[in-house]
Parts: sequence; C-alpha cells; structure tokens
Amino acid sequence: MTGRYQRACRLFTVALAAAVLDATPGQAVQAAADPPDGVITWGASADRVGEAGADRGYRMVVHTSVGGSGLRIRLSNAYGDRPVTFDSVYAGLQKEGPELVRGSNRRLTFAGERSVTVPAGATALSDPRPGRLPAASNLVISIHSPDAEGPVTGHWMALQTSYATQGDHTAEESGAHWTGRMGSWFYLDAVSVRTRPRTGAVVVVGDSVTDGWHSTSDRNRRWPDYLARRLQRAGTAVKGVANEGIAGNKILADGDGQSALNRLDRDVLAQPGVRTVFLFEGVNDIKAHTGVTAQDLIDGYRTIIDRAHTAGKCVVGATIAPFKGWSEWDPAAEAVRRDVNAFIRGSGEFDAVADFDRVLRSPYDHQRIRPAFDGGDHLHPNDRGMQAMADAVDLTDLDCGRRR
Repeated sequence: MTGRYQRACRLFTVALAAAVLDATPGQAVQAAADPPDGVITWGASADRVGEAGADRGYRMVVHTSVGGSGLRIRLSNAYGDRPVTFDSVYAGLQKEGPELVRGSNRRLTFAGERSVTVPAGATALSDPRPGRLPAASNLVISIHSPDAEGPVTGHWMALQTSYATQGDHTAEESGAHWTGRMGSWFYLDAVSVRTRPRTGAVVVVGDSVTDGWHSTSDRNRRWPDYLARRLQRAGTAVKGVANEGIAGNKILADGDGQSALNRLDRDVLAQPGVRTVFLFEGVNDIKAHTGVTAQDLIDGYRTIIDRAHTAGKCVVGATIAPFKGWSEWDPAAEAVRRDVNAFIRGSGEFDAVADFDRVLRSPYDHQRIRPAFDGGDHLHPNDRGMQAMADAVDLTDLDCGRRR
C-alpha cells in the first residue's frame, strides 16, 4: 500500500467519522417498479451462497463510489425460502481489519424500527441516515440475525475480506469479537446515497471478469473499481458505479445466479439513480457449448436493450474478449464470438460501444488475450488488464440521457 493511498484512506475515514450522525426514523421503501430517490454507490448481485445459521453476525466491508448524504442499504432475501429477521444493523467506517473508526458506527433503522423482517424473495431498504459519506470510502455494514435458517442470499466472490462472529456484536467498534474471516457478502446487495442534482450512476452487468476474478483481493482492482476512480476525477455527472457481475453468469440461462435477462429488474432497473447500463457478458453462453448461436445471443442483447430503453436508461455494449487457450475454447465458439462482436460494433442498437476485444487481444493472435494482461488462465485479465479496460471506456458515453 502506497503512502499516498494510506493518506487518502485516513482523510476519508476522518471525514466520515466527523460527518456521521444518529439516524432519524423515516419510511422504509421496498423494491418497487420505480426506484427510490438517491444514487447507488455500491452494489453486488444476489445469489445463493449456502445455508444460514441462527445468532450469527456479519461485518462486511464494501468500497463505495459516489459520496453523498442519507446513506441507505438494501438487504436481500431473494433466494430465501422463509422470512429472515435482522434485529441489529449498523454502518461505520473501517479503520483496519474488523476494527472501525471510533465514533463512526451508527445504527440503521427500517421504518423507524431497529429490526426488520424480510420475506422470502423480497428486499428491504433502511431509512436514510443523516450525515455525509465521502466518495471512495471503506464502508462497513454489520448485521445480526437471531433466527436465520435456510438458504442465504449474498454474493460469493467478494474479493474482499469481511468478518463473522457468533452473537450480536454489531454495535462494537472493536474487532475483538469479529474473529471469523470470510470472502463473501451476506444479505447486503446495495448501498445508496443522496447527492447533488443530476448526478447519476452506471450499473455494470457481467460475469467473472467484471466480478474481478484474478484481480488482487482487498485492493479494489476490478475493472469497475478503476472506472469508478476515473469518474470521481472527471467532470461527468455520472459518479456512481455498481458492479453487478456474477462469476459464471450467462445472458440467456440461469446457473451461477439468475441469467442477465432474469435479474435485470432486481440488480439494475430497481436501483436508484441509474443512468446507464453497461452490458459486458456472453462468453459463458458461448463457451458452455449448449448450442447457443450468435443469433440467440443477439436476441438476448436486444431484449436487454429494449427493457433498459423502456425504463429510460442508456445501454453501452462491450465486445466479448478473446479466450483462446481456455479449456472450453474451440473454433466454433470463436466463430460465435466473432459474429456477436460484429453485431455489437456495427448494429447501432447500443447507445455506445466499448471495444474490450480490441483492448485485450494480443497483436499477434487476435483470438488470445495479450500476455501482459493475462491473469494466467487465458480468460481473466490481471490488474493491468482490468485497468486497461476501464481506461478504454469513453466517460462521455456513460453520461447519456433518455426519457421514458
């Protein structure tokens, strides 16, 4: 960790600790056709991540993008088969490991109550909490459930160390009781803030490349993280970034998470402040060799474009990156990738295009990822490749406006 990075983190932690105030009761908002006010500053797509246990606490570290006031979180029981109750939920700021900045940890409420029961398949929004959250903060959400059972909703590949405990220690700023380490997020799937008028967000829909596989853990080096840092420095009205990637995810078929088509409303269109949908997915549909054709994928893209446009969102399409050398590659899969990329580049149906294929491919073999960007398996980029992808995005393409 560089000295500049450490100084920046200290400035953020001091600012948040000074700005955070006690919560004032308000009205909880459930997921609905129209998103709540505010702008999403962090997101992680929901999936099933195992079985619940009673009287467990989870202290989850998430790195935000846009700053603002009125912090809200969304708890998800999308994959649960019974209601789950959270009797204590807190938000603070990370000092180091599970330890929080002194004075930053504050209780969150739901419709003015300290506890909330989320029905199976549903989500719940916390009340807005007064106080300002600076951009690029390491926010820590601590939750406890006294009686959780059945399937757990969460996000498996967080690439971020979070912490667990037995019993309710959510109010503690010390990390003494938070001795369990985990690499997933549980129940939490979104954080939003209220920010300046006209500020918007981009939501990235993707697979394991977007989820960050082969990027460095605990350093926020997924390509959407690099993109978020660019947006904070730029003069664009789009500042929020939500990473809705799921490792193994497909456009057309459920499997590792619901398909992009089936999760679009929950993970993207129901989020607050979304201006642009960034679609970078399709390689898993191709390499699975299930008979998916280029036209099948094109039809899937068109459905997502139409639904996003109907909701008043712009859509940026990214070309599918090369993956020759991966065990599932063959000439037939490459032919589908080539035809799909031709549609993305030339159809004019996307509002803009990010050509990740050209960014990542080797100049000596366009079917392979460039060796300097290869994370080692010939499919997933390393940190340098992730940054190259983010650097290739035209930020003005994200600041797009549509009306319903």
